[in-house]
Amino acid sequence: MRGKTMITSVLLSAALGIQFASIQAQPAYAAGFPQSQPRQVSKGLIKEIRHELVTLPYYGLFDWLEGEVRPDGTLVLRGEVVRASTRKDAESRVKDIEGIENVVNEIEVLPLSPSDDRIRAATYRALFSGSSPLFRYATRAVPPIHIIVKSGRVALKGVVATQQESQIAFMKARSVSGVFEVKNELRVENESSN
Repeated sequence: MRGKTMITSVLLSAALGIQFASIQAQPAYAAGFPQSQPRQVSKGLIKEIRHELVTLPYYGLFDWLEGEVRPDGTLVLRGEVVRASTRKDAESRVKDIEGIENVVNEIEVLPLSPSDDRIRAATYRALFSGSSPLFRYATRAVPPIHIIVKSGRVALKGVVATQQESQIAFMKARSVSGVFEVKNELRVENESSN
């Protein structure tokens, strides 16, 4: 790969509380940190960024964070959050990390909407009810499936163990009343490391 751009992708999950291992240990999927130059970004730096974002007080299942560490030390934060304070807190938490020279905050604060709040709650119930095969994901501190709702449109993000679980989540989200569109951006654990 000499001379070619190397891409290192480390995902922090908006479950950012998810770990980098097997689905039982909760693989990380909430934030990707690809690098676009041959210079390596240390795993320690990614781990520290991830830790700071995971411990945000209001970061949860209806939020999604991801980012990119550029060769010049710039960290670009992206994603969607339901609280403006989460956007601000994410930037302030990572700006003083050694190795980060600059933070570009492109995190979108989702608009206030009672309709979207209803869809979030209904989608959560549809995905994680006690009879759902996805229920086991809801029992984790930060579930690896994130539900992002904007203007009646739902995006499912994160990681699941199998393609079948991804399809189940997609079908359950589509069954929620008032949803205009569902994008299934769930990754399958074994395929995510490719």
